[in-house]
Amino acid sequence: MGDKELEAAYKKFMVMGNSKATKMTGKNFAKCLKDCKVLGPKESTNSVDIIFSTLKPNSEKTIDFKQFKVGLEKVAAEKKINKEDVFNKVINGGGPVMVGVTKTSKSGGVEKMTDTSQYTGSHKERFGADGKGKGLDGRVDKVDASGYVGNYKGDGTYDQKVSK
Repeated sequence: MGDKELEAAYKKFMVMGNSKATKMTGKNFAKCLKDCKVLGPKESTNSVDIIFSTLKPNSEKTIDFKQFKVGLEKVAAEKKINKEDVFNKVINGGGPVMVGVTKTSKSGGVEKMTDTSQYTGSHKERFGADGKGKGLDGRVDKVDASGYVGNYKGDGTYDQKVSK
């Protein structure tokens, strides 16, 4: 197991919470150590936060891969375990664990709220027969500048009557 696998694990945790991130935050560093079981469930992340703050300059809020690797070595030294064991735990950790993520509800109340065929009134106007939204057409009343009153049946017949 080498640097490539460790860097792949670094990248998985780096983008957690921010898919455009280019460096790892302290929160993600602590999450990496918790999820990969380097830290136990009852262990505090205070020492990890202190280690993280020593890895970066004061003006920075994130660390790159080299600093991440040094951080793992410092964690191993503090816990008095071999640094290779820490590297292996991070590599074999399987990436970020999603805990407490909201699942889609299967109860009847939600199905009724999302069934567009049961909508009434102005809400019904926002969806087509297939249940897909009409977008702006379903939300905005279009102005008819023809000069006729709404629902007038003889729309466009004035010119025919007058020209006779």
